[in-house]
Amino acid sequence: MAEVNTGDSGGGHGKHQKKRAKKLSTRIDMTPMVDLAFLLLTFFVLTSTFNKSKTLEVLYPVDPTDTINKPPPIKEGITFLLTEDDKVFYYKGEFNLKGNAEGKPETVLTQTDYSKDGVRKILMDRNKDLRDAIAKLQEQLNKKEINDSIYKLKANEERALPKYVTVLIKTDDKASYKNVVDVIDDLRIAEIAKMAVVDITGPELALMKQSAANSKP
Repeated sequence: MAEVNTGDSGGGHGKHQKKRAKKLSTRIDMTPMVDLAFLLLTFFVLTSTFNKSKTLEVLYPVDPTDTINKPPPIKEGITFLLTEDDKVFYYKGEFNLKGNAEGKPETVLTQTDYSKDGVRKILMDRNKDLRDAIAKLQEQLNKKEINDSIYKLKANEERALPKYVTVLIKTDDKASYKNVVDVIDDLRIAEIAKMAVVDITGPELALMKQSAANSKP
């Protein structure tokens, strides 16, 4: 509320006195504006939607009792082995030593790179079924056939199915942090649901060193 003081203080009441202009003083009451500011603040706080940070969950499994000679078997999996000079190798399924007791073929490493046609393409192709399943759920959500809660529940149940790929990342002491981040970024782009960063085993390290030496020009 604004208030104007119009008190008569101009003088000029005498017969021969010159009349002076009246001085006006203004006072503004800010109380209603403060109340309005708090009401608007409360309104925006109550009606705002806060975005959740989007992060990639990294699983660190419990240390197995025996991984000195052979890592735990992962049937539907891909293991990436990172080393120096931006070199990355991978193999699918479980790791098999040469001349193993089960008579399984010896694991052979395949070299790739960090380009869009390297690690990313491998993951995109391997995880196509899961991406298609999530896309169908997203389509149902867009058509209002399911709500957001049902979408998240079904999507999480789909990602947890054992038929989808599990990715393991292993490095030696010469791999760069940047390369690990690059692989994790490709995992996020390919929508990989299950992944873990684990220690490299002795046989894997020896095979990677041999493959890296053979790949030198």
